[in-house]
Amino acid sequence: MRRASLVHLALGLLAAAAGGQAQADIYSFVDDAGVTHFTNVPVDGRYQLLLATPPEERAARPETSLGRSAEFDSLIERAARAQAVRPELVRAVIVVESAFNPRAVSRRGAVGLMQLLPATARRYGVADAFDPEQNIMAGVHYLRDLLTRYGNNLELTLAAYNAGEDAVERYGHSIPPFAETQHYVPTVLRIYRSLLSQQRPG
Repeated sequence: MRRASLVHLALGLLAAAAGGQAQADIYSFVDDAGVTHFTNVPVDGRYQLLLATPPEERAARPETSLGRSAEFDSLIERAARAQAVRPELVRAVIVVESAFNPRAVSRRGAVGLMQLLPATARRYGVADAFDPEQNIMAGVHYLRDLLTRYGNNLELTLAAYNAGEDAVERYGHSIPPFAETQHYVPTVLRIYRSLLSQQRPG
């Protein structure tokens, strides 16, 4: 939820150097306990490709926070339940916003797992936006408010999360023509649908 170019965080920070070739694809699987795991280094055969990153968007930096994603599963599930939002949507937003790095900061000051801008953090009573629980609770509450505002239209909800509600309204109740937002919306939706497809019946 920021106008800085953090849409590439999940597509850029997820790099593991291998013989000088960077690999930034994202893999995930849901274990028997229902915990969703993400990685850019699929050492377990259960991992499935979630998002293939085009070569031009790959980075040469090896650090990634995706391996820590399971730490936040209980917080995601609790916040999603409280706001009647699909947990898979929350995870997809976090993957793209911060790659599960709770200390992520954008150039415009959006912080934490769900990249809360200061005004949004204040709006939802967040005292410490770097705190994963506060950040996720507020971010999911904001998603719920946007879903309600836009009649559960996921494209407009995600566009507003990324570019702001004013921008969506300014451009005729549609996805604003910003390069980042035009990339952000389908990327989050692609990850969301992939995560939904991994869920076991019952």
